[in-house]
Amino acid sequence: MKPHNELRLLPWTGPDGKPCYLSTDDRDGYMSRLADNIESVQLGSATDLVERATELIDNQDADPNDIRHTLTELTAALRDVLRVATSRGHLLAASELHS
Repeated sequence: MKPHNELRLLPWTGPDGKPCYLSTDDRDGYMSRLADNIESVQLGSATDLVERATELIDNQDADPNDIRHTLTELTAALRDVLRVATSRGHLLAASELHS
């Protein structure tokens, strides 16, 4: 098994909310591809939410419930984006150690 600092942080958590990690050198393996695809979906969703939030900010008559709902979704998306950034940062650091 790889040292903790070389494990890939996956873009989801376990049932108890704890982080999940992947230990593999195979970037083309099933779990690596699955994680890549989920990260891509998460980043795309965050982009869509930023656009929706921008529209709400520009709308003086925006419904407070719509604002609250979008803010809740943005918070979850930001959490996902931070997990992706952390994971990719760890992958970059690990690859620099091996080059």
